[in-house]
Amino acid sequence: MRTPPCERRPAVATSSSDRRAGALEVLRRQHIELPSWAFGNSGTRFKVFAQAGVPRDPWEKLADAAQVHRLTGVAPTVALHIPWDRVDDHAALAAHAADLGISVGAINSNVFQDDDYMLGSVTNPDPAVRRKAVDHLLECVDIMDATGSRDLKLWFSDGTNYPGQDDLRARQDRLAEALSEVYDRLGPDQRMLLEYKLFEPAFYATDVPDWGTAYAHCLELGEKAVVCVDTGHHAAHTNIEFIVAFLLRAERLGAFDFNSRFYADDDLMVGSADPFQLFRIMYEVVRGGGLDADTRVAFMLDQCHNIEPKIAGQIRSVMNVQEATAKALLVDADALAVAQREGDVLAANAVLMDAYNTDVRPLLADLRAEQGLDPDPMAAHARSGYMERVINERKGGTQAGWGA
Repeated sequence: MRTPPCERRPAVATSSSDRRAGALEVLRRQHIELPSWAFGNSGTRFKVFAQAGVPRDPWEKLADAAQVHRLTGVAPTVALHIPWDRVDDHAALAAHAADLGISVGAINSNVFQDDDYMLGSVTNPDPAVRRKAVDHLLECVDIMDATGSRDLKLWFSDGTNYPGQDDLRARQDRLAEALSEVYDRLGPDQRMLLEYKLFEPAFYATDVPDWGTAYAHCLELGEKAVVCVDTGHHAAHTNIEFIVAFLLRAERLGAFDFNSRFYADDDLMVGSADPFQLFRIMYEVVRGGGLDADTRVAFMLDQCHNIEPKIAGQIRSVMNVQEATAKALLVDADALAVAQREGDVLAANAVLMDAYNTDVRPLLADLRAEQGLDPDPMAAHARSGYMERVINERKGGTQAGWGA
């Protein structure tokens, strides 16, 4: 059991120079995982928009991800989505990633794009459909074994559209049974990340609708089951930072799926809709030890770039997370603790706002220069000629996109 954050000394000292040094130490080891599907064509439920140079297979997706890592220095892993990224030899795919200077991260299952799953996957009333879904999840664990992946990420579209359509309690029983079988298949160093979503496509009742449901199932399963928080999967005005603080306190926060939303699960670039919310979340991450050297919290992007260029969108997203993290690390923890103890509401808020209003771009530019990177990854990508090259090389074939 790790020491509760409230019993630790503040992670940063009072002086601004010490806070800056402490922030740089953490930022040097920051790790932001990229999603393979962000490099494919995507869109809305009305239209998928094609772009020139989009990868045609998982091998080319990894190449694009490696370009993001080369320019940012903090994105060394790529999450795969099965069956979208299924290949004949997943060990060979992992070796290809290593040749590119990156590695395979979380394995994401897909039990929502098959006609059999119209009434659900692991909670479907038909035992044959449930068996099919669980077998797919077990296949994903086999792929984890082949690629050396630590995390299995599970998101279920399961739910009902009408009152009386199915037994709500029975569906929870089926869910628990399926999760238990897959959990028992995990290796000693592997984890299950259980993601939740408020709604869609189940518009009456979703089987894993909130963090509490995910948390309860994880508690029942064991220590290798942890909650994944997708920042877009909440009702409007939900205090996500409270959820983060609670799960960190309970040592059940396993991962983030970072994105932004205005209305529903828009999957816009992280930090684009409400950068202050991202800062507040990252402050609770810092406060709760989620950025400590021994952290097991995974920071991942889950975005579908509908109209913006794929690689550039990922670079900007990574930079947005870095900026929010840097600001959170610059919070004067000592001054904040004093103001909170004294009940000085305005002073406490001012400490947070001072950090949020700090321009951290020069600090991050210095960090990149120290690491031998261009201080401006976006400009470096534009100058690199990478897109012109892959547009020329990737002519013909079928571009990757939703469902491929």
